[in-house]
Amino acid sequence: MIRKSTLFLIFSAAACGILQGQHSVARLWNERLLDGIRTDLARPTVHARNLFHTSVAMYDAWAVYSPNAEPYLLGKTVHGFTCGLKPFPAPSDTKAAQDEAVSFAAYRVLKHRFENSPGKENFYKEIDFLMDSLGYDKSNTSANYFCGPAEMGNYIARCVIAYGLQDGANEAGEYANLYYEPVNPPLYVAAPGNPDFVDLNRWQPLGFAQFIDQSGNIFENRIPPFVSPEWGRVLPFSLKEPEANVYQRDGHDYWVYHDPGPPPYFDTTKTGGPSEEYKWNHSVVAIWSSLLDTKDGEMIDISPASIGNIQEYPTTLEKYHDFYNLFEGGDPGIGYDNNPKTGLPYVPQLVHRADYYRVLAEFWADGPNSETPPGHWFTILNYVNDQTSLEKRWRGEGPVLDNLEWDVKTYFALGGAMHDVAVTVWGIKGWYDSARPVTAIRGMAEYGQSSDPNLPSYHPGGIPLVPGYVELIGPGDPLQGPNGENIGQIKLWAWKGPFYIPDPEHDVAGVGWIRAAGWWPYQRPTFVSPPFAGYVSGHSTYSRAAAEVLTAITGDPYFPGGMGQFFCKQNQFLVFEDGPSQDLTLQWATYRDAADQCSLSRIYGGIHPPMDDMPGRFLGMEIGPEALEFAEQYFHKDPLPTDVAVFSLFPNPTLSCIQIEYPYEGALPVSIFMMDGRQVASLELNFADNRAFLDLSNLHSGVYFIVSEEANGQRRFSRKVIRL
Repeated sequence: MIRKSTLFLIFSAAACGILQGQHSVARLWNERLLDGIRTDLARPTVHARNLFHTSVAMYDAWAVYSPNAEPYLLGKTVHGFTCGLKPFPAPSDTKAAQDEAVSFAAYRVLKHRFENSPGKENFYKEIDFLMDSLGYDKSNTSANYFCGPAEMGNYIARCVIAYGLQDGANEAGEYANLYYEPVNPPLYVAAPGNPDFVDLNRWQPLGFAQFIDQSGNIFENRIPPFVSPEWGRVLPFSLKEPEANVYQRDGHDYWVYHDPGPPPYFDTTKTGGPSEEYKWNHSVVAIWSSLLDTKDGEMIDISPASIGNIQEYPTTLEKYHDFYNLFEGGDPGIGYDNNPKTGLPYVPQLVHRADYYRVLAEFWADGPNSETPPGHWFTILNYVNDQTSLEKRWRGEGPVLDNLEWDVKTYFALGGAMHDVAVTVWGIKGWYDSARPVTAIRGMAEYGQSSDPNLPSYHPGGIPLVPGYVELIGPGDPLQGPNGENIGQIKLWAWKGPFYIPDPEHDVAGVGWIRAAGWWPYQRPTFVSPPFAGYVSGHSTYSRAAAEVLTAITGDPYFPGGMGQFFCKQNQFLVFEDGPSQDLTLQWATYRDAADQCSLSRIYGGIHPPMDDMPGRFLGMEIGPEALEFAEQYFHKDPLPTDVAVFSLFPNPTLSCIQIEYPYEGALPVSIFMMDGRQVASLELNFADNRAFLDLSNLHSGVYFIVSEEANGQRRFSRKVIRL
């Protein structure tokens, strides 16, 4: 069977006729990194960090030889860590120097980061072969950058590696948790029910006869621990300390950036209020699993003519009920009348509904043998970069960039965004510590039903009854048990689970009435749910942040040509069970449409309720642009004014107001520019006693240039200001 990660690469290369020799060295090393992630342990946080740090190494190796750009870490102090740089000889061939420095920097970082990977042997062979094929001497380990670009690359890698060993990720301790402890005992999913839970608001470990992660790695520990609950303490890229709340539990700090507040909490003592939203949200997951029935015959159009183009996102829990279609699945996206690039209507694509939803669940799950959610968006970026209709103009404007400059800048910006998502989302996950649907659905069913006190098994903490989907087992029901022991229990019309799939390559579980005590997410029995809390969804946040970055850097919300595509072969694509029953092609008009589709996929897969999803989308809308603007400050050298000795401003960074000291009296015109050159304000500063004050409180967080010019265009001063 062709695995989906391989299929995506085959598709993108075949569709574009791309030859390896046409790619920049940064692209080649990024592809190797993605290969390394696919054979390593499936840890989204760790690999978001690997993607970011490798992108930093490649960007700095390019920028140090660029006349116009500034490195991020090289020659700087970042979060208290200093990577010094002294003057060095200029290379005779700048392009060759950049290629060589990028390659050595990436090679050294990857050798270090994957030294304990289960796929290390083959991965090392792969990156050694790439160094050899590029003609570089990989035995050169010198970091004396006065000698040349190879040594510069090695030096940059040393800085990146040293920075990583003190950034709070506990890399030296193999990323192990330092203090988090779960409050719930494990749920052994192969056994019915969830009889031993302590708190349905908190995360519950899962127990297995054999645990296999999303990359196909078999673990000796059959109760996998929470992955990265303390990741909020990892040093971020663009996130600012004022954006973080620092909470304490059991005497330990939990850093939460962009704090969305708690999810709705479950209450066993009463009905109504937030507890009902908790119940409704998890009920959506159970009901949507009934849509995975290959025999229902329902056909839907999955082209951009009908899918995507959401006009408004719900901002309250109550509005979720109108946004998520409880019985049909999907969202209120209205689709598009025409492809804006061709002017022609999008061609409808009618497929079986169950095929589409199952493909979504597996495609966006990023496993097995895949690159985790942050890596998936790098794969999508590479696919976009290969489209011949893409003009590599930053934000769609200015000159066409060569492949290397485009790649190092896009990887740096996207890597920073993915890293900040990991820090933000897993900080939220660790602190709010919320339950997954498998815990909640089985746990509520343990209580019974909460809809009607006149019916059997009533309890305020029970799952709501929904005729045709969530009902009670009555006498004579096929599920009553040999001696009627299951009468009064909850049954669900749902995907029946992996025990109904003797051979995943040829069989499907189907949908039918099952005991709620035996409900499964649409996942493999050796995985079931990711080993970390649900709230908020990492997939939703990664995807929306990436979509915002891709939209901005290309200057276009649409995929090149007005549509991105991914082909799924009949009876070959699905891994959890056989399918799809027909060929189908996932299609997206815009990057945001793809992100929205990813968000829904986690509900179909039984992994997240809506209350995990929507806050993640909103977080991505903040984090993506914030990271991009922060990255862009390094793409232009900060021009030093001629009057450095007599000009100053502070504090910088600032929350609102800065004081400017300059030998001038009276009104002085000043302009404020964003990093991409867009002017956001023009005003006059009134200097008295050589001092003026500039209020930036009406600007969003980001990096700006404060510029003052004389009437003849002569620049008085220009300084970079960071608005927190």
